[in-house]
Amino acid sequence: MQSLFNDSVTILGLLGALVILILTAFVVSTYLNKMKHSKADGVLTQEEWDGIKEFKNDLPIGWAAIFLCVIIWALWYMLIGYPLNAYSQIGEYNREVNSYNKNFEAKWVNLSDTELTVMGDNIFQVQCSQCHGIDKSGIDGKAANLNDWGRKEQIVNVILNGSKGMNFLAGEMIPIAVSKEEAQAIADFVMAEISNAKVSGDAQSIAKGKELFAINCTACHGVDGKGIEGMPDFAPDLSKYGTYEFLQIVLSKGKNGHIGKMPSFDYVNFNEVQEKALNNFILSNE
Repeated sequence: MQSLFNDSVTILGLLGALVILILTAFVVSTYLNKMKHSKADGVLTQEEWDGIKEFKNDLPIGWAAIFLCVIIWALWYMLIGYPLNAYSQIGEYNREVNSYNKNFEAKWVNLSDTELTVMGDNIFQVQCSQCHGIDKSGIDGKAANLNDWGRKEQIVNVILNGSKGMNFLAGEMIPIAVSKEEAQAIADFVMAEISNAKVSGDAQSIAKGKELFAINCTACHGVDGKGIEGMPDFAPDLSKYGTYEFLQIVLSKGKNGHIGKMPSFDYVNFNEVQEKALNNFILSNE
């Protein structure tokens, strides 16, 4: 670590502060001495408060000089000395943190699915298990059962029971008047043809789901399931469902659902690797 006293700008700054301190002490002691021994005479102002007037005294030269010196020194220190040339412990700390972050990112950027799942498990237990339970089951309905999330089962649940609280312009999604078998067909179609997760299913069910999707879902989600063109916040983009990108939406928006309010996790500031890891764990059978 560089010594503070090996830097010329820092030394000049300290000397300037010392000079100002000495001048201040001198001026203060001088005027305190005058206050003790001076007599109350001189020209008074016209204003009066409860029979008390004040003297028409000029600003003491010493105080004015110190005030001017402080301003000049502060401007020099802030604009010329410290930020451009001086050694800074904060600057050294920031460089060390940036270096550490680069090494950390390089280490974790190419994780296997297994390693991502392990990382996601750790994140989940710290950030999510308090509401969703350590097994993702939702603690008997106190929070959403994430063992269904990102899968066909959750699509079926949303179709039959509706969805609310993600603050899309389309508003709350009301239940669709279809049978459970028809909802499953729509879920098969979404996961196989629309979602980037590309989960295979029965060809006949997918074909039926495509017809039902066109009738019941395109008004909000669009023909391709990606939402209304030019209105990205109108309804969820179903091509992202089952991927970490959909998890990003939920983490960012939060969700005021049927069973309570999940806050936005923007304050946690997850990076992309952490979001992928969390999604891997949620979709895993761990």
